[in-house]
Amino acid sequence: AAGAVHHVDAPSSQLFMSYNSELGPPYHVLVDTNFINFSIQNKLDIFQSMLDCLYAKCTAYLTDCVVAELEKLGPKFRVALKIARDERFERLPCSHKGTYADDCLVKRVQQAKCYIVATCDRDLRRRLRRVPGVPIMYIRERQYSIERMPEAFGAPRL
Repeated sequence: AAGAVHHVDAPSSQLFMSYNSELGPPYHVLVDTNFINFSIQNKLDIFQSMLDCLYAKCTAYLTDCVVAELEKLGPKFRVALKIARDERFERLPCSHKGTYADDCLVKRVQQAKCYIVATCDRDLRRRLRRVPGVPIMYIRERQYSIERMPEAFGAPRL
């Protein structure tokens, strides 16, 4: 391990001066499985709470993997599945094999840096912090909060 070489992704040219130029209203928010579950537990309306957090119009996106993961969780999560089938969510088709949503979200964000990722999963948040210029939305004190968002936008400062 002493001579191990670490591969670090080079920041993209959109991140000149550490500001992601592809981000802007209307925001594109990729929603993870547990974000829907925690929103239900905290009695938060996903779309209204996103609007309250970002002060701008948001388009929520669900990948096929996230919906497949919710279906696999069984009848205990049928309310979350019903919310996921809401027509206000835009569906993004997945071309890869398997239904592991975390890998899918990370790959999608690495390809296009125009997304904000909404998740409460600590491991996924740790993985996303390694991708430069990707804001992360999560639930804190019964409201949505966002990290790594430029101050020019209406994100609440922590």
